[in-house]
Amino acid sequence: MAGSGTGSSELAMNDTLTFRIAADPPARLDKALARDVPEAASLSRTRLARLIAEGAVRVAGSVAADPKAKVAEGDEVEITLEPAAEVTLAPEAIPLDIRHEDDDLIVVMKPAGMVVHPAPGSPDGTLVNALLAHCGDSLAGIGGERRPGIVHRIDKETSGLLVVAKTDLAHHGLAAQFADHSVERAYLALCHGVPDAGEPRLRGLRGVSFEPGAVMRIATELGRHRFDRQKQAVMWAGGRRAVTRARVLEPFGTSAALLECRLETGRTHQIRVHMAYTGHGLIGDPVYGGRKRLAAGRLSEAALRGAEDFPRQALHAAILGFVHPRSGQALRFEADMPADMQALLDALRG
Repeated sequence: MAGSGTGSSELAMNDTLTFRIAADPPARLDKALARDVPEAASLSRTRLARLIAEGAVRVAGSVAADPKAKVAEGDEVEITLEPAAEVTLAPEAIPLDIRHEDDDLIVVMKPAGMVVHPAPGSPDGTLVNALLAHCGDSLAGIGGERRPGIVHRIDKETSGLLVVAKTDLAHHGLAAQFADHSVERAYLALCHGVPDAGEPRLRGLRGVSFEPGAVMRIATELGRHRFDRQKQAVMWAGGRRAVTRARVLEPFGTSAALLECRLETGRTHQIRVHMAYTGHGLIGDPVYGGRKRLAAGRLSEAALRGAEDFPRQALHAAILGFVHPRSGQALRFEADMPADMQALLDALRG
């Protein structure tokens, strides 16, 4: 299969990719390949380095195993791409709520209670197991393995929309959008109390500010908790930058509120940690202090009991928007609240 240094050919991952080095090549083979490899191949620098080391790259007819080797304009490059390796994860026929699917990616509505990726303590029953069964041979391979490309995650007990790559091209394209914070992500949350732009305590809280429209902006660093390694904590040095914007959609007296939370960054537990930091932890959150009883105010006993008994953090990934990495089309998806969270919302309203 042939391509050029600037073209974008369709590639099968068990084929030989052929192209020529363009004008004014970098001094090193690895850098020249990273510049000139066809975009459709979606070969990362790391993958290219591994292919060079494996002897899968030929330049002008000879194997080129030295990443520092020199190349010249017009040199023909052949890269042998082996079939995607089968992974040891087991496919499981778990029903999926699919909102969109094409050759490159799939968008699903993950239910609360489902883990995204197998891990110690959750070896099966995950979204990845379900996707392996559903997608089957349509998985073209991610990084040389026949598996779904997970580019973002949501917590086990958070419901909502996820996009998953089926090809290397989609994986790299989506990962780049998440890295540059161009993906639209909005969550619905139910919290304790009502964040108020006029509250002196909030206005004096480090990292908290208010933007037009009474949008609360929380900008901190997040990192592992000093004493509980399963938790994240707000910090001011040594963590990773985290920015959340929260807007009150509907207050329930002064006891609770429905929020829209938008992520500028996507750190582990980010919304949950940030809302707890402001004193407005999410209802039902067992880790960050959302298990306390709501302030009664004017709420009914049914609402108070519903909030107290809510079995998970009241958080739902409701909106997901991104640019399709192959077509360039802007895609946007919305998912209604699941039944448990809607029932709690109705009780708070009633």
